[in-house]
Amino acid sequence: MSSVNKVILIGNVGSDPEVRYLDRGVAIANFNLATTERGYTMQNGTQVPDKTDWHAIVLWRNLAEWAERYVRKGMKLYIEGKLQTRTWEREGQIRRKTEVIAENVQILYRPEEYRNLGREQRDTTEANEAINDAPMQDVVDEEPIF
Repeated sequence: MSSVNKVILIGNVGSDPEVRYLDRGVAIANFNLATTERGYTMQNGTQVPDKTDWHAIVLWRNLAEWAERYVRKGMKLYIEGKLQTRTWEREGQIRRKTEVIAENVQILYRPEEYRNLGREQRDTTEANEAINDAPMQDVVDEEPIF
């Protein structure tokens, strides 16, 4: 029987993406995404507080370059991807980090200060070519992000 490694998250970006370029110009972007499970009151009156989890998100190549231009702290994103755990050794200790390798990202909400982010670039030839390469859409505007 085969297995499935699929993650779907909707959450808020915790910081602007950190983008770096590897050999041959391959882009990689990293940022954290917060997902919050709302608190509630139990029948006996006990308050259960909100619980926030932070997820390490990794984007590669065109998706990383897109994130560098358009993703900002505070935005609400829809992310599909897969889990990957990296292991390394530092100062004699084994370290592990589980990350979400994103394969699809959509902006669901932009804070007011980011509403017009990239609008002037949409008219350029470069932006129009990028639209054809990326299926992502800005759900708020129902227009391509690029």
